[in-house]
Amino acid sequence: MATKYLVKVLEELGLVSLYSSTIDTKLLCIQRFVRLFAYGASTLILVAYLSALGISETKIGLFMTLTLVGDVCISFLLTLFADALGRKAILTLGAALMVIAGTMFALFGNYWILLVAAIVGVISPSGNEIGPFRAIEESTLAQLTPAANRGDIYAWYSLIGTAGSACGMMICGWLLNHMTKNLGYDEVAAYRTVFWGYAVVGIIKFCLALALSKACEAEKKQAPPVADPETAPLLGDGAEDEEPKKKQSRLLALLPEISKESRIIVVNLCILFALDAFASGLAPLSWVIWFFKKKFDLKDGMLGSLFFTTSIIAAASMLVASSIAKRFGNIKVRTASRCTMVFTHLPSAIFLALIPIPNSLPFATLFIVLRSCTQSMDVAPRSAFLAAVVLPHERTAIMGAINVVKTSAQSLGPTITGILANHNLFWVAFVTAGSLKATYDLGMLAVFAGHKTREERDEEQRQVEEDELLRESEDPNER
Repeated sequence: MATKYLVKVLEELGLVSLYSSTIDTKLLCIQRFVRLFAYGASTLILVAYLSALGISETKIGLFMTLTLVGDVCISFLLTLFADALGRKAILTLGAALMVIAGTMFALFGNYWILLVAAIVGVISPSGNEIGPFRAIEESTLAQLTPAANRGDIYAWYSLIGTAGSACGMMICGWLLNHMTKNLGYDEVAAYRTVFWGYAVVGIIKFCLALALSKACEAEKKQAPPVADPETAPLLGDGAEDEEPKKKQSRLLALLPEISKESRIIVVNLCILFALDAFASGLAPLSWVIWFFKKKFDLKDGMLGSLFFTTSIIAAASMLVASSIAKRFGNIKVRTASRCTMVFTHLPSAIFLALIPIPNSLPFATLFIVLRSCTQSMDVAPRSAFLAAVVLPHERTAIMGAINVVKTSAQSLGPTITGILANHNLFWVAFVTAGSLKATYDLGMLAVFAGHKTREERDEEQRQVEEDELLRESEDPNER
């Protein structure tokens, strides 16, 4: 009996799905932990490092914006052709670029050199994914995982990444404290040591990417059957039409085909995700960390501990979201199911707007902790929903395109926040971001409340056909 309940608990937590997943799935999750560990460490010190180099808050905001804009171009190209060129190759290339970026940040202090390094090596201002990695990995996970288990796998994939970011911030914060207080490092030298660590993590990720199997590559679409030459038209009907197709550009041949239905869904999602991303750009983690450091004079160790705690809470909340999604689906008409992707995220928007109001650290900390309780609960269900509503061969390109739209919309936010911070109006960014995120949540509810996934529509169609066959068998005279 005890074993039965234990298995039930493990199933509820999604651990059974994770345990039974392929080696490639586990490697992708480990890759994400390692990558987000590096992102978390660099995010904790990014604004402080640039400020220590004598760069103003306005220019730091511009730095983040230009980083995001440059990343849009790289992410768009890499995800668009990832399936054709090889997912493993793109992930390996991305890891190599991380090594280069970490090395350049550790060696140079010039604003423009650091900007190029941040763009090429995907230095994240938000601590989250802004490069091509996530779109490729999520598309691969959808391919490797049965539809019934995707919610669990995406939840653990997101949780593991968030835990990696949390550990990166915690370790980085206390390491910096030790280096500056006990080892006599000045601020700049200590920060540069962290970026050397970023490069080392890139090497580890490079090795993990090489370990992936061929099962991660995109499934090849079957070619149409070749016509029998004996039954083909004598005058070669349509032969002239086939010739231009053979002469198509090889570059265009690499582009995936997107169905009309998927394009409609993607347009709606892009509009809503762009709104949410712009709000996120107004309050990226780098600026939130700088806000607490500047307003409450917190040291790196305390900052690392604070944002380690909020990240771990956010990670744990993803399992709750996965449990809700398994019972009610991602977005359906029933009120209870809407909690998964909308009502779980709405409170975090409200708490985000309240963060700058208190003048005491305990109350500001309370709001940021409350925000972390629900801010990530929509991530895994949203990924599973997106994977389910588009065709398998479209996933990488569509997920990449959506990430590009989100990053583009997010890019302007940091500059606006930098200008506001320079004029002591930091609170405006928080309030505006919270309001826009609440609008996004209500928009998702309005647009996708009754949308059904392809699996659900196929199941309904099969049910209709089975009912028709049953009626025919019961009444053989009915035709």
